[in-house]
Amino acid sequence: MLKLYTYFRSSAAYRVRIALNLKDLPWTAVPVHLLRDGGQQNQPEYRSKSPLGTVPTLEDGALAFTQSLAIIEYLDETHPLPRLLPASAEGRARVRAIAQTIACDIHPVNNLRILQYLGREFGATQEQKDAWYRHWVNDGLLAVEKLLAGHPRTGTFCHGETPGLADCCLVPQVFNARRFNCTLDDLPTIRRIVDACEQLPAFQKAAPAAQPDAE
Repeated sequence: MLKLYTYFRSSAAYRVRIALNLKDLPWTAVPVHLLRDGGQQNQPEYRSKSPLGTVPTLEDGALAFTQSLAIIEYLDETHPLPRLLPASAEGRARVRAIAQTIACDIHPVNNLRILQYLGREFGATQEQKDAWYRHWVNDGLLAVEKLLAGHPRTGTFCHGETPGLADCCLVPQVFNARRFNCTLDDLPTIRRIVDACEQLPAFQKAAPAAQPDAE
């Protein structure tokens, strides 16, 4: 059985949980609390699996993989149906562009270790860290909205009529945006797609509140 090292509020782990559920794969959650005990991700045993000390890590037998997008593409290649990436090269490029805008441009400057560093090294207050977070999330999601709105390949979901890699990334990012009171008023296409995703059991079962380590 697949084993996922996860934290209920980690958007990167949330992406992989959605992908596992969309493919209806059996998997076991191994919680890694990012705040407890000085951050369980910093303990030597976990660092041996994930050198950067990030979640998620996916174990498939003796194999272990880090980085959510790499994990999801591994799942798509080893368990091809249902597809999370389109069959065409053009479609795959478009979906990866949407997913990477979220995972590579929005998320890295706003994850927990960056926010902690801002406070520890620069004395940023919680209010200042929240303002930092909202600025970069709003800026990035506006770009995603432009990638989606009016595009002929945008359907009920980010690309067509079935959820895929881009939706696995979009829903967790919007969840976090809501947590930090980011404005979503200028993102009608994103809101519509997220609403459609959240009606599906695969997304519902992956949600932070549904995880065994939820607080």
